[in-house]
Amino acid sequence: MVTDFHFKERPVTKGHRHIAMLVALAVLLFLASWYLSRPEPIKVITAAVERGTVEATVANTRAGTVKACRRAGLAPAIGGQIADLPVKEGDRVTTGQLILSLWNDDLRAQVDLAESEASAARARAEASCLQADIARRDAERLRKLGQSHAVAEEQVDTAVTKAKVSRADCSAAQASAEVSQARLGVARAQLERTILRAPFDGVIAEINGELSEYVTPSPPGIATLPAIDLIDDTCFYITAPIDEVDAPAIRAGMPARISLDAFAGERFHGQVRRIANFVRERAKQARTVDVEVAFSDASETARLLAGYSADAEIILSQRANTLRIPTEAVMEASQVMVFNADDETLEKRTIETGLANWDWTEVSGGLQEGEQVVTSLDRPGVEDGAYAVAE
Repeated sequence: MVTDFHFKERPVTKGHRHIAMLVALAVLLFLASWYLSRPEPIKVITAAVERGTVEATVANTRAGTVKACRRAGLAPAIGGQIADLPVKEGDRVTTGQLILSLWNDDLRAQVDLAESEASAARARAEASCLQADIARRDAERLRKLGQSHAVAEEQVDTAVTKAKVSRADCSAAQASAEVSQARLGVARAQLERTILRAPFDGVIAEINGELSEYVTPSPPGIATLPAIDLIDDTCFYITAPIDEVDAPAIRAGMPARISLDAFAGERFHGQVRRIANFVRERAKQARTVDVEVAFSDASETARLLAGYSADAEIILSQRANTLRIPTEAVMEASQVMVFNADDETLEKRTIETGLANWDWTEVSGGLQEGEQVVTSLDRPGVEDGAYAVAE
């Protein structure tokens, strides 16, 4: 027997509606409370994990200096009054050009005297040697006559001896002429010590002296200003102090980037040309090794001046098309703060790193291309799990 059961719907009462409204209101209040009580999001600066070039570099610890390939502080070899100063600061000079001379009338007189003595000595030597030739020919004739007994043997011996004496006088006169010529050379050398000539093409950078002023060369152990500072401004390089810890990795020929305060934002290409063979020690400063970096393109140095401050970044190794992040995003123990855009939270993560410099750090594990890392790590509240928004 089949029995039909029929259930009668109960009508929704006013009490039931009241309960549903209370539940909905409670949910809304909870959500509002959560929204209002949640912490303010931290504003962070982020950078994407991207592919690019990363280099391992070292840089100088203190400012380097632009130096001319050739620069000479010149002064006369002896002291004296400046009698002739045909150049001024900024003038360009050529090799051998007269740039300064001292009063030297006395030395010029000695040169004139030595020239006269040398000339007289040469004339005496010439006359003596002519007499020696005459005596030799006379002795030769008498010797032939003596063979035929036309003259006495004693007369022949006298003539031969006289010829030998004349030859000796000739040699002595020639030696005396050479001595006089040597004295002339000494006098000329003394005179040349009062004259200053340019040893190479360049520009007069500085002159320390005026006409009629007295100048002296530097005594041993006492540094004095040079009379003339000459600079070859066609060739420059920089010398920069590198920390002794970094110096062993540097080799001659390594590429480098040069930056100068005088040309902010510009970079000059260079190459390591020499590493000093000793460590420089200065009081209260780290020990350093001087490294010289030459400019690769000589045309880039036309605007430079000797003495500019400069920095050198030497490239030890390079890796292209590798994952990288800004170095400022890396914390201690190779950790980074990753920004999750989906839930707007920060996540501390340990990564594997490779090459690094001041700008970029290579990522060999722990991050994927396109992920965002925080670079504003110094802002308050930047920690694992923090609620954040990207600027």
